[in-house]
Amino acid sequence: MNDDDPGLRGTQRQPTLDKPAGATREPAADPAHTDPAHTDPAGTGGQPGEETDGGGRARRFWAARRVPSVLVALVLLGAAGLLLYDVAAVRADHPAMAWRKRLAAELAARHLDDVWVLVGAAVAVVLGIWLVLLAVTPGLRAVLPMRRTTPGVRGGLDRAAAALVLRDRAMEVPGVQAVRVAVGRRRAKARAVSHFRELYEVRGDLETALGDGLRQLGLARRLALSVRVRRSAKR
Repeated sequence: MNDDDPGLRGTQRQPTLDKPAGATREPAADPAHTDPAHTDPAGTGGQPGEETDGGGRARRFWAARRVPSVLVALVLLGAAGLLLYDVAAVRADHPAMAWRKRLAAELAARHLDDVWVLVGAAVAVVLGIWLVLLAVTPGLRAVLPMRRTTPGVRGGLDRAAAALVLRDRAMEVPGVQAVRVAVGRRRAKARAVSHFRELYEVRGDLETALGDGLRQLGLARRLALSVRVRRSAKR
């Protein structure tokens, strides 16, 4: 092909992708024949057991820890204020408070292997570990994070409310006389009493109903389901 041909002037050649020899075009994937073992159930590459809808990963809610924070602040403020007042009083040629004299004498006389010294050290260590745990753990174990569908918006569901919803769903199953539902952070447990129908039929219907109920709750983590059914006591 000659580029000086008048009929080809003013035209541009489109770029082409050079393929190596022997390369063949891969056929488009057929969604009807996709291997389910290699598909992500959430479609977002999240971890197993966690569901997201494009709003980001749902994390646990952190407690404000207002009561422990206020208590620690008040204790430190009171101790620091009392010590500073006593130091200022001594600097102003006033006698030190009796408690500071007693404390200084006790610390000078008691050894490290004394019982009261060991007890005080143990109490300080326990309080320190407790405060560290409060600082590094989320808390709010009774709130289950819900699946995030909108960026910047977070939702939570109380475990007691989730158990109440599942209990209502379970009571709609024929043959269920009474049921108790407990919802934890990773598992939902249902204990039902049946007064008619076969137990395996009631158990199967309960698993189906409660499984649908768990999916409709919109929780970020899929809870495992445990169902037990027993026959009601005859009167």
